[in-house]
Amino acid sequence: MESRQTLNFPVMGCGTWAWGNRLLWGYDPSMDEQLQQVFNLCVSQGVTLFDTGDSYGTGKLNGRSESLLGQFSQQYQGVNQDRICIATKLAPYPWRLTRKSMIQACENSAKRLGKNVDLVQMHWSTANYAPWQEWNLLEGLGDLYEQGFVKGVGLSNYGPKRLKKVYQKLADRGIPISTLQVQYSLLSTYPVRELGLKEVCDELGIQLIAYSPLGLGLLTGKFSENSPLPKGIRGGLFKKLLPGIQPILGCLKEIAEFRSKTVTQVALNWCICKGTIPIPGAKNLEQAKDNLGALGWSLDSGEVAGLDNAVMRSNQQMVQNIFQTS
Repeated sequence: MESRQTLNFPVMGCGTWAWGNRLLWGYDPSMDEQLQQVFNLCVSQGVTLFDTGDSYGTGKLNGRSESLLGQFSQQYQGVNQDRICIATKLAPYPWRLTRKSMIQACENSAKRLGKNVDLVQMHWSTANYAPWQEWNLLEGLGDLYEQGFVKGVGLSNYGPKRLKKVYQKLADRGIPISTLQVQYSLLSTYPVRELGLKEVCDELGIQLIAYSPLGLGLLTGKFSENSPLPKGIRGGLFKKLLPGIQPILGCLKEIAEFRSKTVTQVALNWCICKGTIPIPGAKNLEQAKDNLGALGWSLDSGEVAGLDNAVMRSNQQMVQNIFQTS
């Protein structure tokens, strides 16, 4: 086999769920120029991992996030250009049943990106509702790796039991699993604290990626019980969670003031201190700059312990992804 290009992961990445999503994030094509600036700034500052999915985008805008990333990465000329890593998640839709269906899906993603996918990921496991469907799809991801169409294979929303089975299945073909991403933040400690995923990933040589590291925006410090909340689904969720997460928000604010950082930066740095790669989203330059301020410094062990303790004192956690397996 020819020598394979390896994946280089930065300390932090950028999630692009909002790039094309009208329903939850209010995307509009007029935002594209600003999103290009976000992309350029991130890459120039070493945030070179961009996480997307072939299901990202609402209605007719399906695949929009990939299309935008394709345009942005081709137009970018500058530092770290050769380190850009586009990670896409392929959805195990009910009509995707064969190995070839995943190969075709990845080819479609590559067309939207205008280049090969760097890291191909299974968006979620079908173990909870159609376990028989999953193996063919995973074999398809393995085929993509074997044939050199992708540099790495990753998973999303897998728990330790399922992860070990899939790891073994692919290892039998000589295919490593590079990454696992789960919903992980101060508001979603379940995958690490209760499922013990970090230990399993460390043991298997898998990098853990934290998606929604800012709890859909709740951990930015911008929202309180008395402030206007976002419209729609997020607003309803925030209203329910805010009263119970005051210990976390209070502790974040205290550390942020002491450190001359923002609440966002402290929340992201906590994820980094836990050995994960957080992938916060950014819809504008202000948010991107705020996220970037989480880099280049580190919380001390006392501050991390203080935040862990605040999590224990809170009586609310973010709803887990329905596809998260055990």
